[in-house]
Amino acid sequence: MKTATVSILVTFFLGVWTARMVVSARSEKFKTVVDGILTLPMVLPPTVAGFFLLMLFGVKRPLGQLFLDVFGIKIVFSWAATVIAAVVISFPLMYRAARGAFEQVDVTLIYAARTLGFSERRIFWQVIMPSAMPGVLGGAILAFARGLGEFGATAMLAGNIAGVTQTLPLAIYSHVAAGKMSKAYEYVAIIVVLSFLVVVLMNVLSRREKSGGQRRKKGRDAS
Repeated sequence: MKTATVSILVTFFLGVWTARMVVSARSEKFKTVVDGILTLPMVLPPTVAGFFLLMLFGVKRPLGQLFLDVFGIKIVFSWAATVIAAVVISFPLMYRAARGAFEQVDVTLIYAARTLGFSERRIFWQVIMPSAMPGVLGGAILAFARGLGEFGATAMLAGNIAGVTQTLPLAIYSHVAAGKMSKAYEYVAIIVVLSFLVVVLMNVLSRREKSGGQRRKKGRDAS
């Protein structure tokens, strides 16, 4: 839970920022290339993503060497590695959801705000974000659930150290491998309950987004 909570805080703001950057870009080629790079962890096997992370953050690798020499921090096989793995794997869900939500915002609202003299930053926070919030929150919920259930990349980068880097999925795997099924059942129950809550929240947000879209459509038709 600690890993998933910290990772969603990073993923939320990083996903919103990158989605806004891509949506605002004028070059379609730039959008296509950047979108492909940012979405890649979603289609790669988690172990492959973990392999690339290991190549970056390993003790003898560029970023890993930098953190060790400058800050005295060893990334691999540490709790920070579980957060990095969760962020990388869950980021595409947050990014795609935020981008889709931003692209669905009624452009007439943006044009109206510009005619009133709003700055682009003010337009983003006071016009775009409130309109896109249901979709953005939906992406955040999915990203949180994905970070909570991350296994492959975490095992590659952080290992499976009890009390340090052992997340719920890794704990389930370890207890099943050791034949401790009663403990595995407990952890599975936690994952199932949390996943069910995610589905319920997604349905609630979907209904709100749909009803909000219908109200906006009625407003445009009336005007």
